[in-house]
Amino acid sequence: MNAMIRTKSRKGFTLVEILIVVIILGILAAIVIPQFTNASEDARKGNMKSQLQTLRSQIELFKLQHRDSAPPLATFWDFLTKYSTDDITVAPDGVASSAALTKYGPYMQSPAENPLTKSESVAAAAGTTVGWVYNATTGEIHGVNKAGVQSDDGE
Repeated sequence: MNAMIRTKSRKGFTLVEILIVVIILGILAAIVIPQFTNASEDARKGNMKSQLQTLRSQIELFKLQHRDSAPPLATFWDFLTKYSTDDITVAPDGVASSAALTKYGPYMQSPAENPLTKSESVAAAAGTTVGWVYNATTGEIHGVNKAGVQSDDGE
C-alpha cells in the first residue's frame, strides 16, 4: 500500500517569487518613467519652435505689405490680429467691411501663447513673465524659456 504515495500539488506563488517580480517591475519603472516626463517638456519646446516659425513668417508678410515696416512693439498683437492699411493704421474693432481700413490682415487669429512661460506678452527684453522677445526695428522675434532667458529652442 505504500506504492501509492500522494503528492500535494502546489498552487500559487511563494513570497520570494512575488518579491522578485515586484523588484524587477520597480527597476523597469525607474528606467522608463523619466523618459516619459521629458516627453511633455520636449513637446512644449517643439510647440514653441513651431509658433516661432509661424510668427516669423507672419511678421515677414506684414513687412512686405506695410512698406517694409515691422509691427510696433506697443501694439504688436493688434497689428497681427486685426485688419490694417499699408500705412500702418489698425482698423477699429468691429470694422470688417471698409476696403480702406481692411486692406491687409489679420495675420493671426489670436495672440500666441508661449508654451514654456504660459505668457503671450511681447517685450524688448527677456524676463520670467515674458513670452516673446521682439525687436520692432528689425522685426526679429524670439521665444523665452522657463528660466526667463531668450531662446529659440527652449533650452
